[in-house]
Amino acid sequence: MASALYQQVEQLSRDKGIDPQIVVSAIEDAILLATRKYYKSQEELRSELNKETGEINVYAVRNIVEKVQDPEKEITLEQARKLDPKAELGGQVQQKKPTDVLGRIAAQTAKQVIFQKVREAERDTIYNEYIHRIGEVVNATVKRTEGYDTIVDIGKTEARLPKREQSRLEAFAPGERIRAVIQKVEKSAKGPQVVVSRAEPLLVQRLFESEVPEIYDNTIVIKSVAREPGERTKIAVYSRDREVDCVGACVGMKGMRVQSVIRELRGEKIDIIEYHEDPAQFAANALSPAKISRVTILDPEQHHLEVVVDDTQLSLAIGKKGQNVRLASKLLGWKVDIKSEEEKRREVEEQMAALVGPPATETALTELAGLSEKVRESLQAAGIQTIEQLGGMTPEQLQEIPGIGPKTVDKIFVAVNRFFGAAIEEMPGEEETEPAAPGSFGHEGELAAEQAGGDLASSGQTLEAEELQAVQNTPSASEDHEVPDPEEKTGPDSQKPGPTL
Repeated sequence: MASALYQQVEQLSRDKGIDPQIVVSAIEDAILLATRKYYKSQEELRSELNKETGEINVYAVRNIVEKVQDPEKEITLEQARKLDPKAELGGQVQQKKPTDVLGRIAAQTAKQVIFQKVREAERDTIYNEYIHRIGEVVNATVKRTEGYDTIVDIGKTEARLPKREQSRLEAFAPGERIRAVIQKVEKSAKGPQVVVSRAEPLLVQRLFESEVPEIYDNTIVIKSVAREPGERTKIAVYSRDREVDCVGACVGMKGMRVQSVIRELRGEKIDIIEYHEDPAQFAANALSPAKISRVTILDPEQHHLEVVVDDTQLSLAIGKKGQNVRLASKLLGWKVDIKSEEEKRREVEEQMAALVGPPATETALTELAGLSEKVRESLQAAGIQTIEQLGGMTPEQLQEIPGIGPKTVDKIFVAVNRFFGAAIEEMPGEEETEPAAPGSFGHEGELAAEQAGGDLASSGQTLEAEELQAVQNTPSASEDHEVPDPEEKTGPDSQKPGPTL
C-alpha cells in the first residue's frame, strides 16, 4: 500500500496534469539539496523515496579502491565490506546519511525546490500539449481584461486574446463564452503563453467544418478564405460530388448553417463562392454580387487579370472602400484590375491612336513667308500660333482680329496658299497639283487673289492686290465694288461663298 506522501504526490500530479515521477524526482532533489547544504561536504549524495513507507533516504556514495586518495569519494575494500559484505573492488558502496537533523531552514529550501520543479514541469506539459494544437478551435471563457488584451480560460491554462486579433465590433464581458482558434504558443519567463485569435480566416473555416457535415466528411472542400474581421468574409468552396451543391450545402435549409456561423462572428457578412479551376470564371464568381462583362488574363505568371464591368456595376464590383475587389483578390491570389466599359473603350482608342502614329507636327506661324512682323504679332495675340490654325479660319474670323483688315486678309490668303502649294509639290511620288482655291472672298481684291494665287502659288512670290490686277489685266477694284468674274455672269446669284482658310 502506498504511503500518504506518495498519495499526495499522485493527487498533485493529476491536478497539474504532469507525470507523478516528475514530482517524486522534485522531492528527491529538494531533500538532496538540503542535505548537501547542511553537511557542507563534497560527497556524492543520492536520495531515494520509499513509496510504501514515505521515507526519504539520503546516501553518500563512495567508490571502492585499493588506495584511498579522496576520503569523501573513495573507500577501501576492507571498510566497504563492513557496510556491505558483498562489496567488491571497483564497485560502489552507499552509506546512509541522517536527515532528521536538517531542521526548519533545510525544509523550507526543500519546499521551494519542489514548487519550482513542479512549476517547470507544468509549463513544459502545457507547452507540449498546445504546440501541437495550433489552428484548432477551442471553447474559451472570458476571465478579465489586461490592458488591451483579454485573458480567457481554455481549460488547463489561460490564453491571451490580443486586441489586434479581435473584431473591432466585438466587446466581451467576464464569464462570457466564446470560440477562438489557437494562433501560436510562446515561451516566456512566466511560462508558456497561448495566444488565441478571433480574426483569423481559419476560424471561419473551422466553424464551417463543425456546422456542415459535407465539409467534415470531405465531400465539399474549402479552397480559400478571405476575411476582413467584423466586416465581410468570402469563402470559396468546391464539391467533389456532382450531385451535391457546394453553395447550397454551406447555406443550409433556410440559411440555418450559415446563420449559425454568422451569429458566432457577431453579424459578420459571409459570401459563399463556388470555386472554379479557370481563373477567369473564378474571378467572375468572386466579384459577386456584381455582374461581370468579361475577364482577361494579362499575365498568367505574375497572376494579373483585368475585369471589365458595365458602368452601372462598377461601384458594386469595387465595393465600399474597395472591400469587394480587395477580398476577391485575396480569395483568388491574383492581382485584379477593374475597369468600366467606358474606361476600356477610351483605353482601346488610345492604343489604336498610338498604333496609327502620332499626328503630323504643326508648323509655327513664324515659318509663313510674306507676312509682316506686325501682322504675326496680331495673329499670335489672338491665340493663333501655327499655320494650320490660320488655314482653318474664315475671312470673317480673321477680320474680327484687331489690326487685320481686308487687304491683310488677302495677303494672308496668298501666303497660306503658297505655303501649302509648296508642301504638296515637295511630296514624293505624287503628281503636281495646284492648290484648290477656297473661293471668292466677298471684299476688295479677293477674286483676283483667288485666280492669281492658283497660278503663282508655286512661284515663291507674295502678291499684292495691284500685282494681281496686272496679271489678270483687270482694273483695280475699289472698296465699294466687287470684281466680276470674266467667265461667269455677274449678279447676286453668281457670287461665290467666302473661303475657309
